[in-house]
Amino acid sequence: MKTIVIAGGNSGIGLQAARILLAEGNRLVILGRHLGKGEAALASFGAVASRASFLAADLSTHDGVRDAARRTLDENENIDALVHTTGVLTMAESRTADGLHPFFAVNYLSRYHLTQLLLPALRRAERPVVLMMTAAVAPTEEADFARFPEFTSFNFNRDRKPVQLGNHHYAAHLTLNEPGLAAGVINAGAVKTDIMRAAPWYMRAGAKVLGPIIFDSVETAAHNVAEATRRDDWQPPLYWGKPGRFEQHVPITLDTATTQALMDTSRTLTGA
Repeated sequence: MKTIVIAGGNSGIGLQAARILLAEGNRLVILGRHLGKGEAALASFGAVASRASFLAADLSTHDGVRDAARRTLDENENIDALVHTTGVLTMAESRTADGLHPFFAVNYLSRYHLTQLLLPALRRAERPVVLMMTAAVAPTEEADFARFPEFTSFNFNRDRKPVQLGNHHYAAHLTLNEPGLAAGVINAGAVKTDIMRAAPWYMRAGAKVLGPIIFDSVETAAHNVAEATRRDDWQPPLYWGKPGRFEQHVPITLDTATTQALMDTSRTLTGA
């Protein structure tokens, strides 16, 4: 039985992955912002709910991440896998309490920060796993990191790639610096989940009309998460770009100088 932490496991893809992993006999710790959704998730697990727990956590701020990490470590000496399915989809020019854009704070920085704080427990696992879900962005794509991390006057079309590619760089960093740890990035695909709630009206309208045609099912989107969590026959760092197709993956090979610069900036921002 593995102990698996799923950030964002109270809804959507994370919740579906939780159901799969619970059914296989694992123990889960679910982190999510909304207590009500967390309680509903636990209730939906039925007879196996005794192997799951929920911690309400705001992962959009440094203090929220630190609090989530502290409470997770208080209850779990060992962690076998950490899965990041949290995400926000917003194009508005807004800022968190730390002065960061929420798209950057949640979709990249919280993953770095929480993982760094949970590394002591992950290192006790035989083969620790860290997985990060993003929108479709291959490690071979180019991005301008000059605006990282401030992203002043945030522009979604311009700034989404450097945020999402930060996950790839962190997976490469973990693989290089944490012997035995398996890190990877998984494309979430196109799935109608709660992440759409903050999207512009025209995106929500388009999703409502075209969803049945273009969207992946939540079961398909969660497949690679569950497979990468439970299997040990893959060599990190990897990127799974096709939802539902675990065997289709590419290695994450990146410029090491850029990776180091991004990690230095992340460490400065979080202290972790």
